[in-house]
Amino acid sequence: MALLVHLKTVSELRGRGDRIAKVTFRGQSFYSRVLENCEEVADFDETFRWPVASSIDKNEMLEIQIFNYSKVFSNKLIGTFRMVLQKVVEESRVEVTDTLIDDNNAIIKTSLCMEVRYQATDGTMGSWDDGDFLGDESLQEEEKDSQETDGLLPGSRPSSRPPGEKSFRRAGRSVFSAMKLGKNRPHKEEPHRQDEPAVLEMEDLDHLAIRLGDGLDPDSVSLASVTALTTNVSNKRSKPDIKMEPCAGRPMDYQVSITVIEARQLVGLNMDPVVCVEVGDDKKYTSMKESTNCPYYNEYFVFDFHVSPDVMFDKIIKISVIHSKNLLRSGTLVGSFKMDVGTVYSQPEHQFHHKWAILSDPDDISAGLKGYVKCDVAVVGKGDNIKTPHKANETDEDDIEGNLLLPEGVPPERQWARFYVKIYRAEGLPRMNTSLMANVKKAFIGENKDLVDPYVQVFFAGQKGKTSVQKSSYEPLWNEQVVFTDLFPPLCKRMKVQIRDSDKVNDVAIGTHFIDLRKISNDGDKGFLPTLGPAWVNMYGSTRNYTLLDEHQDLNEGLGEGVSFRARLLLGLAVEILDTSNPELTSSTEVQVEQATPISESCAGKMEEFFLFGAFLEASMIDRKNGDKPITFEVTIGNYGNEVDGLSRPQRPRPRKEPGDEEEVDLIQNSSDDEAGDGGDLASVSSTPPMRPQVTDRNYFHLPYLERKPCIYIKSWWPDQRRRLYNANIMDHIADKLEEGLNDVQEMIKTEKSYPERRLRGVLEELSCGCYRFLSLADKDQSHSSRTRLDRERLKSCMRELESMGHQARTLRAQVKRHTVRDKLRLCQNFLQKLRFLADEPQHSIPDVFIWMMSNNKRIAYARVPSKDLLFSIVDEEMGKDCAKVKTLFLKLPGKRGFGSAGWAVQAKLEFYLWLGLSKQRKDFLCGLPCGFEEVKAAQGLGLHSFPPVSLVYTKKQAFQLRAHMYQARSLFAADSSGLSDPFARVFFINQSQCTEVLNETLCPTWDQMLVFDNLELYGEAHELRDDPPIIVIEIYDQDTMGKADFMGRTFAKPVVKMADEGYCPPRFPPQLEYYQIYRGNATAGDLLAAFELLQVGPTGKADLPPIDGPVDVDRGPIMPVPVGIRPVLSKYRVEVLFWGLRDLKRVNLAQVDRPRVDIECAGKGVQSSLIHNYKKNPNFNTLVKWFEVDLPENELLHPPLNIRVVDCRAFGRYTLVGSHAVSSLRRFIYRPPDRSAPSWNTTVRLFRHCHMLHNGAPSSHPTGEIVVNMEPEVPVKKLETMVKLDATSDAVVKVDVAEEEKEKKKKKKKGTAEEPEEEEPDESMLDWWSKYFASIDTMKEQLRQQEASGIDLEEKEEVENSEGLKGPTKGKDKARAAKEEKKKKTQSPGPGQGPEAPEKRKPKIDELKVYPKELESEFDNFEDWLHTFNLLRGKTGDDEDGSTEEERIVGRFKGSLCVYKVPLPEDVSREAGYDPTYGMFQGIPSNDPINVLVRVYVVRATDLHPADINGKADPYIAIRLGKTDIRDKENYISKQLNPVFGKSFDIEASFPMESMLTVAVYDWDLVGTDDLIGETKIDLENRFYSKHRATCGITQTYSIYGYNIWRDPMKPSQILTRLCKDGKVDGPHFGPPGRVKVANRVFTGPSEIEDENGQRKPTDEHVALSALRHWEDIPRVGCRLVPEHVETRPLLNPDKPGIEQGRLELWVDMFPMDMPAPGTPLDISPRKPKKYELRVIVWNTDEVVLEDDDFFTGEKSSDIFVRGWLKGQQEDKQDTDVHYHSLTGEGNFNWRYLFPFDYLAAEEKIVISKKESMFSWDETEYKIPARLTLQIWDADHFSADDFLGAIELDLNRFPRGAKTAKQCTMEMATGEVDVPLVSIFKQKRVKGWWPLLARNENDEFELTGKVEAELHLLTAEEAEKNPVGLARNEPDPLEKPNRPDTAFVWFLNPLKSIKYLICTRYKWLIIKIVLALLGLLMLALFLYSMPGYMVKKLLGA
Repeated sequence: MALLVHLKTVSELRGRGDRIAKVTFRGQSFYSRVLENCEEVADFDETFRWPVASSIDKNEMLEIQIFNYSKVFSNKLIGTFRMVLQKVVEESRVEVTDTLIDDNNAIIKTSLCMEVRYQATDGTMGSWDDGDFLGDESLQEEEKDSQETDGLLPGSRPSSRPPGEKSFRRAGRSVFSAMKLGKNRPHKEEPHRQDEPAVLEMEDLDHLAIRLGDGLDPDSVSLASVTALTTNVSNKRSKPDIKMEPCAGRPMDYQVSITVIEARQLVGLNMDPVVCVEVGDDKKYTSMKESTNCPYYNEYFVFDFHVSPDVMFDKIIKISVIHSKNLLRSGTLVGSFKMDVGTVYSQPEHQFHHKWAILSDPDDISAGLKGYVKCDVAVVGKGDNIKTPHKANETDEDDIEGNLLLPEGVPPERQWARFYVKIYRAEGLPRMNTSLMANVKKAFIGENKDLVDPYVQVFFAGQKGKTSVQKSSYEPLWNEQVVFTDLFPPLCKRMKVQIRDSDKVNDVAIGTHFIDLRKISNDGDKGFLPTLGPAWVNMYGSTRNYTLLDEHQDLNEGLGEGVSFRARLLLGLAVEILDTSNPELTSSTEVQVEQATPISESCAGKMEEFFLFGAFLEASMIDRKNGDKPITFEVTIGNYGNEVDGLSRPQRPRPRKEPGDEEEVDLIQNSSDDEAGDGGDLASVSSTPPMRPQVTDRNYFHLPYLERKPCIYIKSWWPDQRRRLYNANIMDHIADKLEEGLNDVQEMIKTEKSYPERRLRGVLEELSCGCYRFLSLADKDQSHSSRTRLDRERLKSCMRELESMGHQARTLRAQVKRHTVRDKLRLCQNFLQKLRFLADEPQHSIPDVFIWMMSNNKRIAYARVPSKDLLFSIVDEEMGKDCAKVKTLFLKLPGKRGFGSAGWAVQAKLEFYLWLGLSKQRKDFLCGLPCGFEEVKAAQGLGLHSFPPVSLVYTKKQAFQLRAHMYQARSLFAADSSGLSDPFARVFFINQSQCTEVLNETLCPTWDQMLVFDNLELYGEAHELRDDPPIIVIEIYDQDTMGKADFMGRTFAKPVVKMADEGYCPPRFPPQLEYYQIYRGNATAGDLLAAFELLQVGPTGKADLPPIDGPVDVDRGPIMPVPVGIRPVLSKYRVEVLFWGLRDLKRVNLAQVDRPRVDIECAGKGVQSSLIHNYKKNPNFNTLVKWFEVDLPENELLHPPLNIRVVDCRAFGRYTLVGSHAVSSLRRFIYRPPDRSAPSWNTTVRLFRHCHMLHNGAPSSHPTGEIVVNMEPEVPVKKLETMVKLDATSDAVVKVDVAEEEKEKKKKKKKGTAEEPEEEEPDESMLDWWSKYFASIDTMKEQLRQQEASGIDLEEKEEVENSEGLKGPTKGKDKARAAKEEKKKKTQSPGPGQGPEAPEKRKPKIDELKVYPKELESEFDNFEDWLHTFNLLRGKTGDDEDGSTEEERIVGRFKGSLCVYKVPLPEDVSREAGYDPTYGMFQGIPSNDPINVLVRVYVVRATDLHPADINGKADPYIAIRLGKTDIRDKENYISKQLNPVFGKSFDIEASFPMESMLTVAVYDWDLVGTDDLIGETKIDLENRFYSKHRATCGITQTYSIYGYNIWRDPMKPSQILTRLCKDGKVDGPHFGPPGRVKVANRVFTGPSEIEDENGQRKPTDEHVALSALRHWEDIPRVGCRLVPEHVETRPLLNPDKPGIEQGRLELWVDMFPMDMPAPGTPLDISPRKPKKYELRVIVWNTDEVVLEDDDFFTGEKSSDIFVRGWLKGQQEDKQDTDVHYHSLTGEGNFNWRYLFPFDYLAAEEKIVISKKESMFSWDETEYKIPARLTLQIWDADHFSADDFLGAIELDLNRFPRGAKTAKQCTMEMATGEVDVPLVSIFKQKRVKGWWPLLARNENDEFELTGKVEAELHLLTAEEAEKNPVGLARNEPDPLEKPNRPDTAFVWFLNPLKSIKYLICTRYKWLIIKIVLALLGLLMLALFLYSMPGYMVKKLLGA
């Protein structure tokens, strides 16, 4: 192999000099000779040759550099030419003449001319044709492959493939991937072939050939049915989109539910906090809690919305805490937290559960966090199923930091950041001439102003900012920035930027753009902060012609898909993280608007001239409403081509030329293929000439284009940002291929084709290649000047992502095995989402293209094509997927008009060719059109090669005949009120249409009809039509006697084409029937089974066509059936039907159903049930089993549906249809004879799924030997299954090992907390049913945790259980799981053996039951193990807009079953013992005579009820309906509770089958008016009663004859076991020696004695019988899981709010037949009554209390201390000590006793208080609050409010043990920073010690403000009565008075004493000094005073 480059000349060189060329390929360079003194042209004429060892890849580069040569200095580069070798690889020889580029990637004038050739080893690299392709190599390759895949089936001998097959594979069979159909059907002629050989489907042939050259890996070949439009040689068509209806913008129901549980660590002293919850504009408040920093609320709020998803997900949820809000004042904000609804909705399960929201103060960003609020937030849309974690007692340690209310990956420490949204300028605004004045002005003054006053408004995180208004300007310039301050990363995903028009009346939006912050940032370790632009964003909305009331105004608000370009805005976005410690930072988060620095013109990209070309090849299916006026099509890109604006102002001139641009423009023009000046006067033609439509048929018209196809072309100028779109296109290509491959794999799994894993490997291989290809392509144009920071960062992150995806795909490929295909498929779906996300480019460049159909100058319908899909590139991968292809477009109605059924009718179908690219690249713009045309140019363009044509005239046309073989459809839409339809299909091809016949009253019509379309004329070359025929549109309608037919759905197909010179022979012909998915709007509406062939009519006419020799039925008139080769091969099957009964039939036409009958029909045959003579008395059938024989296709996938119809027989032989049901797939009812080789196989035939028992029990390798299932205690107990073993010595209390933490809990849970913790066994009398319930809930939570940990998806588990073939893996998995858990157990808990040595370790062993977090039936497959329920439907299928659901159409239910089998059944089935031929396959089913049953319903509690009263609460009570019984437990309503505990049981006597549907409802009690239904749940008791899973009464874990765990069933375990063995014809049970029982070949062991109440031990077999029952699923053949003792959790639904859960109800149902012994009394599950306690708290002393007051006289620090305490609720029961006045040291002495009586629920660790909510409340409301004692120290003030000094809160269940002395008492004890032993007052009873009191300082940190010595003493109410004490220091048992220092007296009562104390003690010495000093001064003064006198006396001697 070699690459040769022949460099010919380089021309247009400047100046004179020596030139040299350097040519580089694969890093190896050659230099040319030096050409001396050449001027303009350098004539090199040299050839360079590179031998290459490996084939050249398409994306390799060749580089040629031209230098000015210098002997002395280094050579100076003139220019470079780089070329991607794709074209060379494809065509092997390319001549190139092109310009060079300089260092800055700017194009220079110099151009070069050269030729490149590529020789492959075998010389096959030429242009390909089919002949080459069928070369030996490729064929052998495929041969080999097909053998592998067929598993060498008998028919596929290597030589058996005829030579035409290969090309068939490539070109023929194509269906759209959107249909995910196209199964390969077996041929009629070769019935022995069970499956098609592998289908080879490659992206393009040369690509394949390269790979064939390297030896093809079988994995990379597509083995799936060809579900994708196979891309062929001529590939000139792109895939149409099958879904029609716009889904965006349609309003839906949403419910946001928020539970505010509690708040902690609120900043501030002595607060009265209220939590305000705000969603959008709705606010709700909790109640106010007084004087606490950690209030407990537990209040539930629900917000209901009916808006479109876009609006919903942008709403902000704001949770704020307000201090002291009341009626008069609004309170002060402590802190708030906000996130958008979308963030919550994108969480798993759409919710945050029990998470802590961090509060911050938006007005002071330098402050830290302001506290936490614990809440649950959930967002539910219609039909979302939210799994709420089970509401159990919340005892898990509150780890705030670990449970923050933040999405995954957001750091807990969020910083403040500024978001700068820079708004530069806008262009292309539409006119908004709202005021008539503008027109008046214009008329008078002639002043023509721009009629719009725009400004920009930005919404982010609930705040909005706006720029200034630019008066009357279509091209406003702002240069402003809007600054938001918010925490980073923000929890609001989108920013909304809106251009608005300012108006005196009301401002309206012109256009809206959403910035998704996830797309413009990356949070990885190499990520980047959000950044954008400066870049143009395009805005779309309503049409541009202004009307006063715009019906599409919503579109301008950003709701729904815009139907027209509105404007483009140049904006940028930057984020700066703030350093909050910076002092000059403004700390407010108000939105600011400032000036931004303007940017240069070119920074958004250099303006380039783009050229858009379009050709209309066909316009058909034009709705008949538009059929009478001429029609024209208008194409616009931005404002170019738009008639409205085209008229309002001239087109923008060609870009302003900058000085350096002159020569460049010339150069562009000259580089076109002909003389200069061709583009100068190229005026755009943007619309087709008007043309009148012609009639196609009753509904549709078409435009008669025939051979003359109109064209449009538009020149437009946009910034050249193609690289962005190119990168997006490459990723889109990768994603499209991946999606196609994944659909293939899913299809293969669904249709059970062989080797799906191989196809998946191939898909992954292709993915990794694609990713690496991206890396090599995307890195070009690095130095582009207009690349923004986002471009660079996005490129880096995309490259990183794709590189890692490539690696992952490679590694994943190695792991794909047969049994892991499903999991790996899921992972690949993640890749697909990731790719789609990455490919979405946030910075737009070129606006989308709109095609409008105009009739009579009115805009009727439109289509929108993204410009990136049309963009041209010379590199294939970068090209848009629709560029230069013929695209089928379906035009739709704009805006809201397109919602619902209006949007389903096609307005028009276009076959449209589009090309968009740079003007200078436009020489190829016609390259993708079907060949065979001549161009017709406008007058000025004649003779110019690159001048676009105004129309194309096709000279070549071919004649064809289309045969549409319409076989059948299934699961169609019900269009009539009877619940059926009268369907017919209409087939459209080009401009013809035909209909099948109408079949009345069916949803599964078998038309079996061939439609022949003659005289079809297709334009273009024959070979292209063969590979790319136009598509066929099939529409299904419902025929109505009145009015026009109703539309029921649509699908597309591609015909298989046969040219005149091809033979009509296998493998392509006759074509096979395929399934096509029918869509109605966005919803699927059934499948169509059909085949289509397009046959060329040769020169000899129709004589050459295969004859139409179908039997023309006389009775069907001229209707031709589907010919023999195409219709399926049939075999005889027998269908047995079990008729059990009918239930819940509703009235028909107001008359009750009295004598119903069921008709079963399948493929034209059928059977009728016996008549039910009196439906009211007994709705069951008396003949149970009937059968009929029918011919069904051998291929199960083609089986027709089976129809069940119920008719009511009225008098005079009239029948009315009650309802119908179509069983669309018979697969699950097909009986396959058992495989006799499996030893433990079923000997009597069991029907369906219940025989797929789970083999996780014993290995079945030695069937005859006994398999011992040991129940002895040495087996470590598995926590998951809680298979409980009892040893002989124990009594009936179960040993279950429990993890350490839970032991702690259970200790507390014991009701009898009086006993000492050392006791081993809980006293039996202390336990009740609730102990069991709470223990079980802990187990369930633990289980869920483990499931999450071990990563076993529930779905995966279910899949494994349901799939029949995967028994092996199940075993392995279970074992692995068990092993894991046991390992865990061993490390967590002491083994049973260590019991006696470690007595204090043994925890109460409580029996458990199974708590199902969902309905019981979902766990047991709806109890349809042998009796199936079919819903009977009637009435039209609802469309979304009227909100009707499937539920409302149900008019009753048919109970029965089916069994389908091929007719001669193996003998041995019927020869079995006890075979009753009347029951056929349904052996051993019970009788269906009426039976009386006692139904016992236990209702435990409800959770999360929807509030029904204005106060946000409800007063729920239970109502139960069964048949005629209606129990309303109204007296026992529970006041103001959304989580009520009912704890009641109800007994109802019912008789099946008449009363079998149990309804349990929760109503809201109202004092006046009727009670409202909150929600209800329905349970089908009959299926439970008859189920093999024995759902009548759950099997407990252990057998016990007294106590809380008493056996409830009237039958003992041994009796149940005997009965099960007898029914299942199983050998056993054999009891013997004690403690063993043998059933079939299993032996179960267990304890053999039981103890009664008096402690007497008796021998018993019940324990072992129970252990056998608990493992009944291990019994071979008949085993199945028996329902354990359980509580199920059922969602409550309200018919008014369909699909949205209104709460959940926990209950269980027991049923006992009345003919058996009566059951015992019902279990007592009444709610535990709280126990009355009294807590006595003695406050002895305080110490080190901070001194708060300054003394009045002396300024000395002191405090007047008192201590306040309270226990429950808030301050309503607060108690204060007396005041210790004037403590100067912080010491206080009190000796003061508080008494707090309270009611306590040990199980839930909550105090129960009942109080009236307000003076107006009717009754008391019960609250449950945590048991927390609060102690506070205060400084008493006489005139002002008391000052709060500090507090501590002690959780009575776990608080730090007090310190022995005040010295040892530190602050860390309370903050939990040191490990202090925690104690519970309920265990210790009496605790004394010192505790620290804390408060927060200005910096928001805790500081120690005092210590208190207290004694806590807990007594039960009885103990407290026996031993009373007085409050404070009163009798009885008074405390002595405290010994306080005298300063504690009050100064104004005893002022002298106070002064004595105050002054004497502290200032004694000071006073003495002052007195002495005063005396000295006095002496001095006297001395000075008397001195002169004395001196005079002395001197004068007087």
